[in-house]
Amino acid sequence: MTGAAAGEEMHALVRRLYPLCRSITGDGVRATLDIVGEYLPLQVREVPTGTQVLDWTVPQEWNIRDAYIADGAGRRVVDFAASSLHVLGYSVPVHRTMPLAELREHLHTLPDQPRLVPYRTSYYAPRWGFCLAQETLDALPDGDYEVCVDSTLADGHLTYAEHVVPGRVADEVLVSCHTCHPSLANDNLAGIAVATFLARELAERQPYHTYRFLYAPGTVGAITWLARNRVERVRHGLVLACAGDRGAVTYKKSRRGDAEIDRVMRHVLETSGRPHTIKEFTPYGYDERQYCSPGFDLGVGSLTRTPYAGYPEYHTSADDPDFVTPDAMADTLAVCREAFAVLDRNRRYVNQSPYGEPQLGRRGLYDPLGGRSDAKEAQLAMLWVLSMSDGTHSLLDVAERSGLPFDTVGAAADALRGAGLIKA
Repeated sequence: MTGAAAGEEMHALVRRLYPLCRSITGDGVRATLDIVGEYLPLQVREVPTGTQVLDWTVPQEWNIRDAYIADGAGRRVVDFAASSLHVLGYSVPVHRTMPLAELREHLHTLPDQPRLVPYRTSYYAPRWGFCLAQETLDALPDGDYEVCVDSTLADGHLTYAEHVVPGRVADEVLVSCHTCHPSLANDNLAGIAVATFLARELAERQPYHTYRFLYAPGTVGAITWLARNRVERVRHGLVLACAGDRGAVTYKKSRRGDAEIDRVMRHVLETSGRPHTIKEFTPYGYDERQYCSPGFDLGVGSLTRTPYAGYPEYHTSADDPDFVTPDAMADTLAVCREAFAVLDRNRRYVNQSPYGEPQLGRRGLYDPLGGRSDAKEAQLAMLWVLSMSDGTHSLLDVAERSGLPFDTVGAAADALRGAGLIKA
């Protein structure tokens, strides 16, 4: 599938998922995973309320059927049916009539962005509320209003899902995206779409590593997965979020700062010519902070375009399907594809003819016709690989030290291995 075609299909998936009301638990998450499951076989996990997961406890499950604020004539001035953002996430049920002055205590707006509806939640404190545009609130006359949140907060489950692409080795690459945001296209759905299409691409070939794709609610979902799984096989990882806006690619390093995924991402972005930013780790953001917590210290970085809170549409109703583009998602997918191709080919080799330079010409590894620039680069790459194949240096080390593209170094290693001059 071409990049343009994949971008259009990912955008269609975003549009399809957008209306669903997701949260850290509930039927919206299940409905989201049902749709993703049409693209990939998923193993869906249900973890009961009250389950201890590290320092956290799986919360009660939240579901919502309807919510509104109606004026005295019965006209809905705020309506959950129009957008799932209109309700404070995890609102407890309420059905009352109250004056506007009292209702204001339960309303959330963005005075600096008066036309936009904010995204707000109250996961761990029992509250109810509504989110609306400041201009909508300003237009409400004094009087009594009927408020209704038809929701349930009861014992149930936290739901997450996994898809595994088997590799030639059991060592795993973890690709994680969050499923807990309601109608937000970039911060949530674009990452889900890119992860899904990346998994489909990897399944078409047998990669070297095993790739585990995790679809889980943010924070408590990642913590639940970490509590329930052995993570010794996770050698590398990437958290995908904000994957579809028009901004340049941003990579945030793992806590280690020099994990192999950090070096691979830096090399891929620098050699690709893409505008990009590489940021140091901070213990704030998406679920990389869970995977990188000191007890686990996994080599997991974060890939976004514009980072969280870095664009005015962040966590507002302006983060809709028109805000993300097929081209941006296709480019994010391409970055992942290129990075994982390097990760899968990055090996350490031992020179089988280490005493002096082996004669490459009689093995057909030197072009007998000189003068070709591409041949010169290929030959230089072979010399670099032979020089650094002492069992301690990887092909990425060779590419970084030589300044040659990884693909050129990898092709040189393939040729030398085929001639019996190096051994993994």
